[in-house]
Amino acid sequence: MTIVFRQLHAGDREEYLTLMLAAYKPIYALGIPFDAATATLEKVTQHIAEHGVYAVFSEGVMRASVTIRYPWGPIPGPFGVPHFGWFGAHPNYKDRRWGREIQEWVEQNILIDKLKAPAVSLGTAVTHPWLKQMYERRGFESIHEVDIGTGHNIVFMKKILEKSS
Repeated sequence: MTIVFRQLHAGDREEYLTLMLAAYKPIYALGIPFDAATATLEKVTQHIAEHGVYAVFSEGVMRASVTIRYPWGPIPGPFGVPHFGWFGAHPNYKDRRWGREIQEWVEQNILIDKLKAPAVSLGTAVTHPWLKQMYERRGFESIHEVDIGTGHNIVFMKKILEKSS
């Protein structure tokens, strides 16, 4: 099985849109209005141009993706460190835990090795039935909740990437 991790470019936008809509469909059905759930080709084209968007491919098919929003970019996270956004795995390929694989690869290869980032943050819906707990199992800690004006509260979480020795 051939597995490739890489940054996406404009030529990936159609496959990326398909992945995001499939990954976020169950979340949208819960009434949680994440931007990725209603993405369009125009939105994903802009998203790929403005952020670091990385994906894992198996046998040439995009299985999962995560976006890095940079502190110096157009939509920085709340803590002055890189921020994960638009994080999704295609529901047809749950068997391999592709979401965990892309997250771990990006943390090590991009955030730690290239950017030397001390931490990463993310935000998730307080009302989602299992995402907060999943991120806690992956090392994220809840920092605070906020109403961002989209009809639901977000819990911002942070993960320390390199612990001091």
